[in-house]
Parts: sequence; C-alpha cells; structure tokens
Amino acid sequence: MTLDEFNAMPDVRAADVFRACCGSSRWVNGMVARRPFESTEAIIDAADHEWHATTEPDWREAFAHHPRIGDRRATGWAGGEQARALSAEESVQDQLAAANQEYEDRFGHIYIVCASGRTAEEMLADARARIDNDPATELRIAAAEQHQITQLRLRKLLGGGR
Repeated sequence: MTLDEFNAMPDVRAADVFRACCGSSRWVNGMVARRPFESTEAIIDAADHEWHATTEPDWREAFAHHPRIGDRRATGWAGGEQARALSAEESVQDQLAAANQEYEDRFGHIYIVCASGRTAEEMLADARARIDNDPATELRIAAAEQHQITQLRLRKLLGGGR
C-alpha cells in the first residue's frame, strides 16, 4: 500500500488498518484523526506520540487483540511473526503454552512479546524470566513490547518492514 492510498481511504477503513497494528481504540482514533500523513516516518512519529498518550486500560485493550504466543490458530501478521514459535518441537510448544498460562494467571493479560525473528526457545526463556517481575514492572515491559510490535506492523504496512 502506498502512502497516498492509505491517506485516501475512508476513516472507517483506516481505523481497521490501524487496529490490525494495535488494538487500542484510543490509539486507533488518535491515528485516524492525524491523517493525512506526509511520510512513513510521520506515521511512525504520530504512532509514538499516540502510544505515549495511552494508559493502562488502553494497553490491556491492545494486548487482548493478540493471540497467545505459539497459538497454532494465529493468522495474518501474528501468524507470520510467530512462525518460528509455531515450527518448534511439540515439547517446546507445550512448555510455551504452560508458560503463557502461568503468565496470564499471574498478570491478568497475555504474555506479549515482539515475536518477529525469535525462536520458541527464546520466547520461552523470556516468559520464564518475566514471570518474576512485579505486576507494575511487567505491565510496562508488555506495553513496550506492544509498542515495538505496532512500529513493526506500521512499517510492514507501508512497505518498509522486516
């Protein structure tokens, strides 16, 4: 998609596109209101600004739009980002599922990590390390991971992604 095509689409469609990058309604609405954009970097800058204006409920809403790491039903960007986790040995996938559940039980939201390019073993080690964080620290870490995912998806959307 070109920048001109993106800027020309109706607000409702733009909101859907932004929601695929980040599920926070506040963030989506802020991004739609900022259109049109002059460049990809202007979108990234706006995304950063809008993300920094979000709060804990917005973060939790964004987290809720993600499949669990290793979920075999993940599709779209999430499926591609998690490809290495989905191809791991079954025993590792089982351990990752257990770590996801333990994390969710402890913190009240899914384990969220920027999975792009990471192996299941790396994410499993990360989940296990993060489980000992206090809830406030972990929420900030999860929010930073969401922010990283959002930036990656925006770049993919406009042709500059990895």
